Amino acid sequence: MVEIRAVDTENKKQVKEFVQFHYDLYKTCPQWVPPFRNDIEIMLNKKKHPFYEHSDAAFFTAWKDGKMVGRTAVLNNTAYNEYHKQNSGDIFLFDSIDDQEVANALFDAAAKWAKSKGLDKLKGPKGFSLFDGYGVLVEGFERRQSMNFSCYNYAYYQKLYENYGFYKINEYITMLADVNDFQMPEKVYKVAEIVKKRGKLKIKTYSNKAEIKKDASRIAQMYFDSFKNNWEYFPLTQSEFDFFVDNVLTFVVPGLLRFITDENDDIVGFLVNFPDVSAAMQRHSGSLLNPALLVDLLLEMKKTNSCAMNGLGILEKYHKSGGNALLYASMMDIMKEYPQFRYVEAVQMAESAHEVQQEMATLGLKPIKRHRVYEVAI
Repeated sequence: MVEIRAVDTENKKQVKEFVQFHYDLYKTCPQWVPPFRNDIEIMLNKKKHPFYEHSDAAFFTAWKDGKMVGRTAVLNNTAYNEYHKQNSGDIFLFDSIDDQEVANALFDAAAKWAKSKGLDKLKGPKGFSLFDGYGVLVEGFERRQSMNFSCYNYAYYQKLYENYGFYKINEYITMLADVNDFQMPEKVYKVAEIVKKRGKLKIKTYSNKAEIKKDASRIAQMYFDSFKNNWEYFPLTQSEFDFFVDNVLTFVVPGLLRFITDENDDIVGFLVNFPDVSAAMQRHSGSLLNPALLVDLLLEMKKTNSCAMNGLGILEKYHKSGGNALLYASMMDIMKEYPQFRYVEAVQMAESAHEVQQEMATLGLKPIKRHRVYEVAI
């Protein structure tokens, strides 16, 4: 018999139990990268997380024979639903032992709560922001998670979702390149040089984090504009934007960023890379209380041989103006400037973005992971 308990987010013990379960379930998994505990705890803090300025969420734990065996969050993202004219709830932070009864009980609890809010379906995994990563890992279990840009889960999760009745609505593909095998077609360089000579599109770089923060609103506006037509997009409040900037700047290395500006100096394209500090995150099990963590993260940034490409795009009207060639040529420039990186992992490209995937394949990247987003009527 499975017992479902609603988490009182004001109760520190219950919040700690909800957060800790994930660490206990994956503590022996070498591919899993523990998230920062504070990042998860704040998701349950309705006084601090900006999501709750416009939306709501509930959290549930599952118990069997007196032991916690699963958990999930369910979100009513009113900003998303209003923008897309939908009535969907989002499943997130779902974790369970390999037990269909446990999963069903958690999904039932989420569905019941969602129905009480007037929602008619559940989709996910989909989190509190545009940057929480999407989907259930269905391919690539042998590879380590790339920081927390996407999730890692056991292979049986797919069965738990699909046996309940969830069906695929989208997938995200992650691709990898060995820089030694990177193949930049000569025509890309030629097009990039032509674009530079025309002077209508230019490469913009930043020297330090202060410069980036000063320009953050322009960067973010372009980033969001490039994703407005994507199914996962919803407009952010100023608080959500500030929250995102503060979190991202921790891992930013200015030299790994490239932006494209137009004749008016408006930012119209971006290439965002982060040094992969997964190894350091694993060594500290997500604890920000350990003073050695920050030092270890900084050291890992300098010695890791892998970087995560977590954003690449250009506004649609510039697709045929050579903007893509500028971005790809810039990627090669970065690799030359940072010879420590042997691997580039392009994280979570939508399955529907066929052109981008084809271009990546031409450059030598190969698919290594696949995350599936599900939906079910309730």
